[in-house]
Formats: sequence, C-alpha cells, structure tokens
Amino acid sequence: MSKYIKSGLPIAGLIIVLGFGSVTAQDRQAGALQERIRRNIHTLRLLQMTQALDLSENQTAAIFPVMNRLEKDKADLQRQAAEAVRELRALIREGKAKEEALPAAADKVTALRREILAKDAELEAFLEGQLTPVQRAKYVLFSIDFYQGLGQGLRRARGPLR
Repeated sequence: MSKYIKSGLPIAGLIIVLGFGSVTAQDRQAGALQERIRRNIHTLRLLQMTQALDLSENQTAAIFPVMNRLEKDKADLQRQAAEAVRELRALIREGKAKEEALPAAADKVTALRREILAKDAELEAFLEGQLTPVQRAKYVLFSIDFYQGLGQGLRRARGPLR
C-alpha cells in the first residue's frame, strides 16, 4: 500500500466518523448522510491526489474546479441511475402487467450508466492535458491505491463478518 494511502486511512476514517457523528435532525435521511460522506471522500481524494502527484498551484487551480464539477454531475447521474434501477426492479416484481414498460426502463438504466462512464472519460481526457507524463502515471496508481485503501478501511471499520 502506498504512503499516501497509509497516511490517509486514519484521515478517511476520521472524516467518515465525523460524517456519521455530526448528524443533525435534517441529515437523518439516508440520502443526505450518503451525500455528506461522498463529499468528504471526494475532498480527501483531492487532497491526497495533490500530495501524491505533487501538483503545482497552477495545476491545482485548474484541476480542482473541473473535478468538482464532474463529481457533482456524476453524483447526480448516480442518483438518477439508482432511482431508475429501483423503478426497473419494481416493474419486474409487478410481472406481466408491466412487461411492456421493461425495455424503456432497462434502456434508461443503461443510458445513465453510459453517461457516468462518459464523465469518467471526460475527467481522464482533461487530466491528460493537465498532467506531466510522470504525474499521469502516478495518477493511475493513485486512483487504484486510493479506492483499494478506502475499501480496506471500510472493511476494517465494519469489523469481522459474523
């Protein structure tokens, strides 16, 4: 595991705990809490990425707004996709009565998934023009390590399976 992930896991844990610990009455809805946690993870990723790639101030100023916009767009698409999946599941449970609506509902889920992938591709293309070859290579490794480290941290936080 890389040094930026090792040092970041305690921070990630703290951010996630703070996300759970500072829940107000308004945040009790699952969607609001999920959104706060997603934003915290995104912020942690940006901070660690700056360090791991040794971004200059100019690069940071150019990259962060684009990454934030794309992350918000992607989160919106993911919410839409989750709703579309719920609708598709409901149609399937209803059986023959709703069978004619299945193709359109399935197409909607597929289209939203493609839009999410397009946002990822847009970010990759943007970063390609902003990063040096060494930074691009570091970014590839950083992305892999960050999400693996995050997954490991969440598994440890959950504790052993029963």
